[in-house]
Amino acid sequence: MNIRQERAGRLLPLILGVVTLADVTLLLIEDAAPRRFLTLSHAFLAASSLALIACAYLIYQAVHRPAAMELAKAALLAAAFLFWAANQFWPNLPQASLFNDVAIGLFVLDVFLVIAGRPPQSKASAFAESRGGPACRCDGGCGCVHCN
Repeated sequence: MNIRQERAGRLLPLILGVVTLADVTLLLIEDAAPRRFLTLSHAFLAASSLALIACAYLIYQAVHRPAAMELAKAALLAAAFLFWAANQFWPNLPQASLFNDVAIGLFVLDVFLVIAGRPPQSKASAFAESRGGPACRCDGGCGCVHCN
């Protein structure tokens, strides 16, 4: 992938994210003043927000080339958002309840995989990671638990 393609690949999720935030803003404005919007706009804005962020996240993950399992988990999460979007857009379809239940199942599975896949940590290392840095600042030469 050349530099131009990589920049475009990194820019596209950001653009989709901004459009999604605009959708969500309109959705919330519509909640505050529903008479100012078309009747079907709420379903469209809700569904498009969910679908756009699912696409943005998949593109973001693909550009960053994660391990296969991480990409599979990203696809699972995106699928959950897309099923939720389908439920929002077509609430009167006979399958709407199924769309909703599949979305719930995929969200639950995603969170379970996060919980099950995280190795146990001590409180000190978990705290250090939350600050965004490594738990040990010795540059790997001390032989401590974090460096081995």
